[in-house]
Amino acid sequence: MNRFLDIRSYFQKVGFAFRALQSRNFRLFFSGQIVSLLGTWIQNLALGWLVYRITGSSVLLGVVGFAGQIPALVLTPIAGVFADRVNRQKVLIVTQIIPMVMAFLLAWLVLTNRVQVWHIITLAVVNGMAMAFDTPFRHAFLLDMVGDKQLLQNAIALNSTLINSARFIGPTVGGFLIAMFGEGYCFLINGISFLSVIGALMSMRVTQANRGKEHASVLNELKEGLSYSFSFKPIRYLLILVAASSFLGMPFQVFMPVFAKDILSGDSQMLGLLTGSIGAGALVGAFYLASQKSMKPIPSLIFITSVVFGVGLSAFAMSRNAYLSIGLLFFVGFGMIVQFASTNTLLQTIVDEDKRGRVVALYSMSFMGITPLGSLLLGSLSDGLGVPITILIAGGCCLVASFFFFRKLHEVKAVVS
Repeated sequence: MNRFLDIRSYFQKVGFAFRALQSRNFRLFFSGQIVSLLGTWIQNLALGWLVYRITGSSVLLGVVGFAGQIPALVLTPIAGVFADRVNRQKVLIVTQIIPMVMAFLLAWLVLTNRVQVWHIITLAVVNGMAMAFDTPFRHAFLLDMVGDKQLLQNAIALNSTLINSARFIGPTVGGFLIAMFGEGYCFLINGISFLSVIGALMSMRVTQANRGKEHASVLNELKEGLSYSFSFKPIRYLLILVAASSFLGMPFQVFMPVFAKDILSGDSQMLGLLTGSIGAGALVGAFYLASQKSMKPIPSLIFITSVVFGVGLSAFAMSRNAYLSIGLLFFVGFGMIVQFASTNTLLQTIVDEDKRGRVVALYSMSFMGITPLGSLLLGSLSDGLGVPITILIAGGCCLVASFFFFRKLHEVKAVVS
């Protein structure tokens, strides 16, 4: 009898972790993203491998990372203003069509042996422009999809679970696809995969919220969002921590081909295992977050996982053993996703509804827009210091930012009911 109750309790917990799937719209989104994100992570791996294969340059890996993410620094805050004004569903359909076209174009360039580095950089910029609008619109659209603020925390966590399931599976699949067929077919598969999420978005029935007021100019609303975010101290501290972790920590992913090929003496399959390990840790972290029943532990969780991220990154930089490196990246992925997804959850919980798009845009800019500047800086430093020392320094700086946040933790906890 006790064994039966234990099994029943287990399935209740699992069901609780997936409670946002009660929403038809979110179920559509979830199923569409499963396929699309798998293709995206296959392409991400193939893109890094392609650049390093044809150039042999860690600096150009940083440049491509910079090109793909720098549009977010300029466009994301503006996108946030429009996310508080316009139909989020229609914009998201467009932001999926654009990278689909870019993936097909990149596949054609590679399969016909026409691809050059400037092609990759140009396509990365166009993709980055689409993602600069997609990210704040997608995060702000989550509440529109689920229709119930009580499900929002779980929806954010499940969205992270999706991303990191793909991060875990996609690179592993991508490594084998590159070895067997080459990078071009990876880009082709990604282009096809976008059809699933586009179909899901077009099938949704969403009641458009009344944004509630006459709109000022874009510039004035942008200023209003910035003023609100930085005068409200808990939001300010959360954004500063995300920006520091993004600027110094997140660019490590651009250098995975260097670790796989030069430091660990592997091939594209080793690259897939390293990237997949990040995804595995992130997947466990996202599922752990989805099972949380209360917001109260979230501020402390953000601090703890930011420390895990910094320590794991520093240790990985010094590892020369493949098995140890794979294990350390699991903890890096766990710390990274729980820190970022918890911050997103907390921000969306405490923000005023009429400023949601702008605050989410600042959050998105803090990791998408700041990361390319870090990629460029770390890419330049790696030329002189070497990639491992550069990443070691970056991990140490992330730890410093974590302890700055710890000093302000009591103020963040005060706003969580």
